[in-house]
Amino acid sequence: MSRSAGSAVAAAVLWPRLQLALKAAIAAGIAFAIAPYMPGSAAEYPYYAPLGALVAMYENVAGSMRQGLQTLVGLAIGVGLAFVLFSLGQPSPVTVAVVMGVGVILAGLPKIGSGRDWIPTAALLVLLVGGHNPDTFSFGYLFQMGVGVTVGIVVNLLVFPPLHFRAAALSIAELRQALAQQLWDMGKALKESWPPEHVDWSRRSEALAAHARSVRFAVEKADASRRANPRRHLHPRDMDRDYRNLRDLERLTFHVQDVTQVLSDVIWAEDAPFVVPDEYTEPLGDAVSAVGDVLRATEEDQPERQAELSAAADAAIDSLTARLASEPRPVGAASAVESILVSLHRMLRVVKHPA
Repeated sequence: MSRSAGSAVAAAVLWPRLQLALKAAIAAGIAFAIAPYMPGSAAEYPYYAPLGALVAMYENVAGSMRQGLQTLVGLAIGVGLAFVLFSLGQPSPVTVAVVMGVGVILAGLPKIGSGRDWIPTAALLVLLVGGHNPDTFSFGYLFQMGVGVTVGIVVNLLVFPPLHFRAAALSIAELRQALAQQLWDMGKALKESWPPEHVDWSRRSEALAAHARSVRFAVEKADASRRANPRRHLHPRDMDRDYRNLRDLERLTFHVQDVTQVLSDVIWAEDAPFVVPDEYTEPLGDAVSAVGDVLRATEEDQPERQAELSAAADAAIDSLTARLASEPRPVGAASAVESILVSLHRMLRVVKHPA
């Protein structure tokens, strides 16, 4: 099931990339086709139009507009820098060095974004390629880049502007499944002879954290894809709910990591000051697995089933908590079990009272 979800996420990520490549090809072709018909000296530099189209091609419409505008601003600053430095004379090693140095300094200006890389590039092109006609080259260069950027934005806006909702939804489902699987594996380990044969779960803590970060990236990407996107009206999605699910999953990931660390220390750390007594391993394993069942059931649209599993998990945790209270144990023995039970209780609270 986890592999199937992973394949679905990969497909959801791959298709937008193919769409972007297709639209980039269309935009570059259109820009190059109309470039020779631009006025004046601009027609002499048609190859900059498809470059502008590629520069403006971004994975979402709002990003395409922002990146295109930032690029043009960076180009204008670079061209202006070149004209200022033309007063130093014809291009020379010193002139080129000065252009590059000042261009890099100007690239640090705030809010230029992707345009910062074009400041020294544009200045250098005007100095070296513009030659004896910097005015003609600069006009053609800026004009054709502007044409290409405009074509890129229009194509991205009109040709199936992407909405990355599916990838976000699949990522959320996949992380929830991964957390449930981690709990099931730990529940199984608790019931095995120690040290348990299955140890993969003890090495997944960092992987779960990385997985949670990738889900946040997917949700933020989906949110960005709907901005300035006309298709959002045809495919509405409650992004506030996705952000709530994300925050809940991040909290669940933290608690699952905590249980993973405690249980790993109990089993393998020689200097661990606490243990899980043999008589508690099986009921504790049942409680851990029961919470995993609750997390998995959250993906199902069956409220009655979810309530049933949640009640069973609550009962398992409460029963073991009451047993701990009635059977005095050494401090170290009780603390490990109690720590895991507290984390399990917090997981259930997140599921029953989402953000």
